[in-house]
Amino acid sequence: MGNDHSFGDLRLEKKAADFLKEIGNSGSAHAATALSELLRQPVGMETPSVELVPFDDVTDILGGPEQVVACVYLRVEGEITGSIFFIQTVPAAKQLISPFLDTKVDEYGLNELEMSALGEFGNIMAASYLGALMDFTHLMMHPSVPLVAIDMAQAVLNVGLQLDNPIGNFALIIHASIHHRFAREDVHLFLLPDPGTEQRLMQALGIEGLE
Repeated sequence: MGNDHSFGDLRLEKKAADFLKEIGNSGSAHAATALSELLRQPVGMETPSVELVPFDDVTDILGGPEQVVACVYLRVEGEITGSIFFIQTVPAAKQLISPFLDTKVDEYGLNELEMSALGEFGNIMAASYLGALMDFTHLMMHPSVPLVAIDMAQAVLNVGLQLDNPIGNFALIIHASIHHRFAREDVHLFLLPDPGTEQRLMQALGIEGLE
């Protein structure tokens, strides 16, 4: 099939690849609206790229397993179960939440109030993209209460996944850029379906090649 796209052992026809892009577009639109209401100022999101990658390659996308990141973790429940990780660099996370708290951004860490605000942002992002995914697949999904951590990329992934079932083979990754005021932050949202529902989600997305 000349219009196929390859992601590891997965095969995506052009229709399936367009399907993923539309999910990203729809989720971004919902997230931008919700964030604009929360911040009481315009928030835009660039059209994200969406990809499927083997789980072992996830930390490479984040700059390596030892890259320090700010992470919001949520459990996905419903007809599809799994894990969601909303991940940014620490400076990007601080820039994202600064208008919400009206605080001065510094270089180091996040205090308790900032962690709580970041959790709310992660919750909005997860709900927006899961909503888009439900609209396109007609499968029910909803996020749990978010947990927030700052640590090395491999560490935050390990901690989140230790709370759940064994990981599946692949991650659905949405890359986006949020811009508000004079700031622009890159964000990454990773959906890792559980092995028990991974095949069902892939079939609903029209993706072949997952055993």
